[in-house]
Amino acid sequence: MRIMLPLFATLIACSKTPTVVVPPPPPPPGTPALLLIGTFSSPVFVTSPPADSLRLFVVEQAGRVRVLRRDTLLTPAFLDLRGRIAAGGERGLLSIAFHPQYTINGRFYIYFTNTSGDIRIVRYTVSADPNVADETTADTVLAWPHPGQSNHNGGQLQFGPDGKLYAGLGDGGGGGDVPGNAQNKQQLLGKLLRIDVDGTSGYTIPSDNPFATDASARPEIWAYGLRNPWRFSFDRQTGDLYIADVGQNAWEEVSVSPTSAGRGVGANYGWNVMEGLHCFNPSTGCNQTGLELPLVEYMHASGACSITGGYVYRGARVPALAGHYLYADYCAAFVRSFQLVGGAATNASDWSIRLSPGGSVSSFGEDARGDVYIMSLAGAVYRIIETP
Repeated sequence: MRIMLPLFATLIACSKTPTVVVPPPPPPPGTPALLLIGTFSSPVFVTSPPADSLRLFVVEQAGRVRVLRRDTLLTPAFLDLRGRIAAGGERGLLSIAFHPQYTINGRFYIYFTNTSGDIRIVRYTVSADPNVADETTADTVLAWPHPGQSNHNGGQLQFGPDGKLYAGLGDGGGGGDVPGNAQNKQQLLGKLLRIDVDGTSGYTIPSDNPFATDASARPEIWAYGLRNPWRFSFDRQTGDLYIADVGQNAWEEVSVSPTSAGRGVGANYGWNVMEGLHCFNPSTGCNQTGLELPLVEYMHASGACSITGGYVYRGARVPALAGHYLYADYCAAFVRSFQLVGGAATNASDWSIRLSPGGSVSSFGEDARGDVYIMSLAGAVYRIIETP
């Protein structure tokens, strides 16, 4: 993978004069930078429980959740499901979400593919040791088949500002969504779900879900027409929803649903009619009526292959990033951002020289303080900081 690094100035004189390599100047003060906080086995997500400013929970694809306390790795693992799930490629333990009342109820939720490759969302409770989960408390919240293909599993769990649990499911895999799952409202694949998990077990349907009383659709659905929403997030300040949907073979996209505009409820994000802002099925003259089109897209060029969505930066460490939504590309390893102003994407910026972790950019993460992290599937997890 190509890693964008500062260029070294090299001064070469005659053959009798040695080559002098002048090191690059340090970055100017107040610019974003990366701080390595640990190396893990295929990290795919990090987060913290609400109001927990001391710990960071790192999800490893093979099935472990590790805990860093003040950037020191604790043992044993918080949760270890290795050997009990399907992992590899796009399968595995894919994310974790802590209940908004975690300090009271100790509940957290994980998203993984089981040994058959089907999607599972399971609730656990922490044990008497705050750094170890109680595996005996496992309660399956949602089980959904994912037959035939191993890719496009989605994988994100996130509690919204409304306290409901949101889950992003991929379209079922393969290419082109031949079964039409994303546009089929009787199917959960290719959807963003919204469920209430505050009961004693399982989940209930929030009464204000867009299809809660619609017999033609699954009531769990919040939005549909998604290909593989590997990572989505809510702006912790505004509540706006950002969805980075992985493209087919030409375009990657970010859709934004501002809460102030009431958008996103029952939204159809267009797949497989559209790929980004472009017709996909059919390739020309597609019907775009009623579709929620992306705010930002980029094409597969210069090695780009798959978008990795991030967060709107609301931390205190890096004022230069305030209000910027950060995203990356898994293959090209660039890191870019934009700001949402008046419903439009503005102030587009490229931070690759300062913030790229190298190839295989698997995910971003956000802790309880609003600090943002970026990681590589190769193992490294970084915190975004400001140069002194």
